[in-house]
Amino acid sequence: ERISPGKTWEGWLGGTLLCLGVGYVLSLYLLDLDLPHWLGVALIVAVFGVLGDLVESMLKRSLQVKDSGSLLPGHGGILDRFDSLLMVVPFIVAFLKVF
Repeated sequence: ERISPGKTWEGWLGGTLLCLGVGYVLSLYLLDLDLPHWLGVALIVAVFGVLGDLVESMLKRSLQVKDSGSLLPGHGGILDRFDSLLMVVPFIVAFLKVF
């Protein structure tokens, strides 16, 4: 059974390439980190963003709930707006503390 049928490998690849592009642009203007570190941040965002979304989808499926709330009708609930950040933020903070 698929965790989140609306997700595709193409979508993940496109999101990853977009993250890498943003990392490259940030490396040109924000000189606190060099290019390899910005690309590392971009990869963390790409991978853990998808993982956060999939974990939230698994949780909803296990509870047999379609939406995580009704505050934002048609958007799957408020948690769907932030599910990616739930996994990304801790890893970004850890990465930036190390580098």
